Formats: sequence, structure tokens, C-alpha cells
Amino acid sequence: MSINTTELTEVDVLTGTATSTAGAASIGNQAGLITTEALTTAAGATYTMTLTNPLITASSLVFVTVAKGTSTTGEPVVQFVTPATGSAVILIRNVAAAAALNGTVKIGFYVVNLA
Repeated sequence: MSINTTELTEVDVLTGTATSTAGAASIGNQAGLITTEALTTAAGATYTMTLTNPLITASSLVFVTVAKGTSTTGEPVVQFVTPATGSAVILIRNVAAAAALNGTVKIGFYVVNLA
């Protein structure tokens, strides 16, 4: 069976949301949005988030985005993602020159498992 992707206009994906506690959150869907606890990550420092998700394997592709939630200072960026069986470790770096994060950030993810 093949799919004509030139006519593909929409893909339904189960999504979920969670709020992290102490750098950890659980969402059992293919995609989701995590709101972190309030962060005070200094400029140049990192925040580590562990996402527990039964769909993730060591060979999964886990695509991650980050945006400010309530934080008005700092510059969070995704540094790297390390998938493992049942989880992924997401490292967020504050690349601001001097400003610490001062609130929540939003971490979006999408899990792809290739056949």
C-alpha cells in the first residue's frame, strides 16, 4: 500500500499536555506540549527535562521545540534530545548573554518511529 503524499492535507495525531515537576513529565501520546515548572536557569546554563512516553524507543526520532511560557527573560533553545526505551532526555540551554529564565517555558514534542 502506498500513500500519495502530494494530496495529503491533514494527519490526525493523538496529543497530550502535562506540567512538569522537578524536570519530569509523562505524556503517552505521539505529540504533546509540556509546561515546565517555574525556571530560574541562569544565562549559559541548562535545564534537563525527562519525558516519559511508552511510544519512545532508543531509535525514535523525537522532534522538540521550545518557547517561552510565562518567562519574559532568557533565551531557551533545544540543545539536544536523547531517546531511550520509554523516555527521552531533553536538554534546554539558556543562550542569553546575561539574563536568567524567570518563569515557565513550553516544550513541544513529536515522536516518529521508522519502520
